Amino acid sequence: MSASWSVTSCLFFASCALLVVLAVGSPENSNSELPVVSFDEGYAHLFGDDNLVIHGDGKSVHLTLDERTGSGFVSQDLYLHGFFSASIKLPADYTAGVVVAFYMSNGDMFEKTHDEIDFEFLGNIRGKEWRVQTNVYGNGSVGVGREERYNLWFDPSDDFHQYSILWTDSLIVFYVDNVPIREVKRTKAMGGDFPSKPMTLYATIWDGSSWATNGGKYRVSYKYAPYIVEFSDLVLHGCAVDPIERSSACDAVLPSGSIPTAITREQRVQMESFRKRHMTYSYCYDRARYKIPPPECILSVKEAKHLRSFDPVTFGQGKRHFAKRRHRRVSATSM
Repeated sequence: MSASWSVTSCLFFASCALLVVLAVGSPENSNSELPVVSFDEGYAHLFGDDNLVIHGDGKSVHLTLDERTGSGFVSQDLYLHGFFSASIKLPADYTAGVVVAFYMSNGDMFEKTHDEIDFEFLGNIRGKEWRVQTNVYGNGSVGVGREERYNLWFDPSDDFHQYSILWTDSLIVFYVDNVPIREVKRTKAMGGDFPSKPMTLYATIWDGSSWATNGGKYRVSYKYAPYIVEFSDLVLHGCAVDPIERSSACDAVLPSGSIPTAITREQRVQMESFRKRHMTYSYCYDRARYKIPPPECILSVKEAKHLRSFDPVTFGQGKRHFAKRRHRRVSATSM
């Protein structure tokens, strides 16, 4: 999922050489203890014209998808590592085909070797829950999908919930309401597929009818439009860099210990419990897709058993053909 959007391209050619360094708080803290920024302080309009509306004191943003277009915003700076978060309330009712994304990418600058860290929220038919998908790309490794999908223990359209990404030089952690749901460690086996170049943060809502709900079986129904997703408590808490100045300088000036290097023992218990109850797909266990799991995968007997009971064909010895789905986020100009 990559894009070519002019807003961040302008940042790439910016002449400012000043590094803005921010200490990264512990993900266990609430957003009240982290530097929440207003939209104008940290973000810019990406696409969608008046389908993006800023509310209140400038710290709440509504994005809309209707028959005309989706919408989105993007951080003004690029970042190398940090803690990035937003409280999000998703649309309710029939949301099949609707995709809400909160993610980091540098696809506009590195079209063939881009990095990406994704939260994607996949809508569903009435009576079925939203699903959350995470993914990681590094150095253009789109041929190896590292997707995981989960159900949630709450209805994400009822109220705001916090979704966060911790990104360091050695690991990536995805959080929901401060509970870690996935950890991706940088290993030799992963090679250059671990995200390592500065990225910008994006938030979008768009029409993913071709793939998002049961492989495209259920599409967006605009009789339920407009679909509105609400963002608040926007946190950009990392090292902002000028991409013309090589990113290694940013690592050198980050305060020692400002970025957590591992999740705590208590958080690991929470993560294992979440994954046991709510994970519905992991590429590492997909025997139909990969006869041999990708080399960075560390398999868990408990996770394998859970997924096999959930879908014995994909995660067992079934014979159904699995067609690998790949997609690209369409550019702003085509939405």
